[in-house]
Amino acid sequence: MAEDFDFGDKVPPSFDHMGNAMKDAEAKGFNPGLIVLLLVVGILLVFLVGNYVLYIYAQKTVPPRKKKPVSKKKMKRERLKQGVSAPGE
Repeated sequence: MAEDFDFGDKVPPSFDHMGNAMKDAEAKGFNPGLIVLLLVVGILLVFLVGNYVLYIYAQKTVPPRKKKPVSKKKMKRERLKQGVSAPGE
């Protein structure tokens, strides 16, 4: 019965599906998932930095928006609300 278990130093085939992949992992080069991740992070970083630079440039160069002119009717109404009579009345 002791002779039935003489395969103690061998790996069963069901657990040996990796084969020599662990030994050859360094020789294959970069992981494709790592390349895609670096590419996506790089594009995202360029996008965010570019938007920030454009925002700073626009703050310095674009003039502020002009406000809509207030109509005379609205100005008269606002003055009456505040208790100041309109000129000429």
